[in-house]
Amino acid sequence: MLPKLIVIEGTNASGKSALGVELASRFGGEIVSADSRQVFERLDLGSGKITPEEMRGVPHHLLNVRKPGEFFSMADFQRLAYEAIDGIIARGNVPFLVGGTGLYVDSVADGYVLTDKATDLDLRAELETYTTPELYDMLKEKLPDTDVDPKNRHRVMRLLEKLAAGDAAPGTKSPRYSLLKLGVTWPREILKQRIDERLERRLQQGMVDEVKSMLDDGVSEEFLVKLGLEYKYLTWYLTGKIGYEQMVGELGSAIKRFAKRQMTWFRRDPRIIWLDMKEDPVSRASELISEFLGREA
Repeated sequence: MLPKLIVIEGTNASGKSALGVELASRFGGEIVSADSRQVFERLDLGSGKITPEEMRGVPHHLLNVRKPGEFFSMADFQRLAYEAIDGIIARGNVPFLVGGTGLYVDSVADGYVLTDKATDLDLRAELETYTTPELYDMLKEKLPDTDVDPKNRHRVMRLLEKLAAGDAAPGTKSPRYSLLKLGVTWPREILKQRIDERLERRLQQGMVDEVKSMLDDGVSEEFLVKLGLEYKYLTWYLTGKIGYEQMVGELGSAIKRFAKRQMTWFRRDPRIIWLDMKEDPVSRASELISEFLGREA
């Protein structure tokens, strides 16, 4: 029988981190963060990283495991997440995988078979000479049933690189855990309001200064822009490419578009049980977890 893993996933500003803490505290759990930006030190406000106070004593893993600018792949995340989850289980505690980076979540929950070969820089340089539609056509020839976003240049290139390296074909899986997957979101208009309120709050808390301090300390513009969303738009603002009001307006719209893409990803998974955040998600989730674990909180 596979060991049990509870997954809590949801969009930006959905409240999944706080819910994860509440449920982990009830069931003797520890949390493994599944967020592609929270693995980096100093990326706090912009990534929505949970604070020590918000953790309420619940152990968290895979936060601040790399310095800004360092390389970190999905294979790195999967390896460290497996180590963290297996350690939690060995301590007799319940592992919770909590986050919004759908690919990271699924790499662990579904056991993607990955390798961690170094990037072929010559191949990367060659691929960079093609337009995104051309790259997508190349990928479709090699992997006709791919469901990657044809406009996501980075993901299309990474799949081409993996295929060229002889990596296991995307879709090859070797699950390690028995899963309970809980989804967290809100009606669209409420979620949009939550996104706007959170963005305003984080700007007031010093998100601009967070990015400025990294630029001042030599963290590259390229790295910050590739992180997307908050870090991309704030870097553009701080380097004079756009004004403040334009930055705020375009960033808010970009976060909402990203949340929509997150939901498109999550909705493909019929295993996710969606929690009504307007009702009593903690009670409902606790019932499901009790049944899954075969014990009460």
